[in-house]
Amino acid sequence: MTSSPIVTVFGSLHYDIAVFGPDRPRKGETVTGTSWHPKFGGKGGNQAVSAAMSGISTFMIGAVAEDEFGRFLLETLRRRGVDDRFVRRDSSGSGTMSTGMSVAIFDEQGDYGAVIVSGTNLTLGDHDVAAAADLLARTTVLVLQNEIPDSANAAAAKMVKQAGGRVLINAAPARPLSADLAPLIDIIVVNAIEAEMLAGVPVVETLDGALEAARKLVDRFPEVIVTAGGAGVAYANKNGDDIVLPAVKVKVESTHGAGDMFIGVLAAEIACAKPISEALSRANAEAAKLVATPENMRFNDMVA
Repeated sequence: MTSSPIVTVFGSLHYDIAVFGPDRPRKGETVTGTSWHPKFGGKGGNQAVSAAMSGISTFMIGAVAEDEFGRFLLETLRRRGVDDRFVRRDSSGSGTMSTGMSVAIFDEQGDYGAVIVSGTNLTLGDHDVAAAADLLARTTVLVLQNEIPDSANAAAAKMVKQAGGRVLINAAPARPLSADLAPLIDIIVVNAIEAEMLAGVPVVETLDGALEAARKLVDRFPEVIVTAGGAGVAYANKNGDDIVLPAVKVKVESTHGAGDMFIGVLAAEIACAKPISEALSRANAEAAKLVATPENMRFNDMVA
């Protein structure tokens, strides 16, 4: 392991199209929007950018196509201080081999719904892990999500664990974790829906509900963090330690990307050996700042 901490994010990159309107459409309904713009996205990409903002050495392992969307994502990673040398450029064709993208529709309250098309993110696998073997052997904290194949996550986690690094997974979107991946996880971060699926019991989106879910999940994972939206976040570990942290109260402009901001900052703080209480507090605060920032005043990700 290197003496200089490294956060490596292995995950998704999406070209996001953000659409704004008075409300999100119901089934069969057409809503007249007010504006739209392109954005850098993907849970993996967003989390890498968030970690790099903390000043820590941050690398991205991912895949894009040789298309306009892919070029935009790579340019944005570099501009934000993320090392992109392990982002594979896939030139194998179109269709499922195009760069991942999503469309997010925002209402006047800042809430949103989204559809993603994974594209090249689904091609990530053992070959990408092998290409980044030296980096993974030097990684302090590996950050994973559920927007790429589980087998790819497991291969990367195994390499990092063998070298003495730690594995943090944001288990979103909700899906079962394989028997190969689950034992390699050091820290799992989930929301109420994801916690409910993994714990197999109903989870109420309150601080008490989040803490109860976290305590149940420590039977399977050494450290568990359950986010409870506007209520806050709860933490539990296998040693019986608990932390409950209320949300920072702000005027909500948009919840888009708040979870990814939380994860990236958390990973950076943990990689720098900060106590978990401090790491959670800073991640919580930075996520709140993002929630309070209007979409059109966030980082300028628009194509020049």
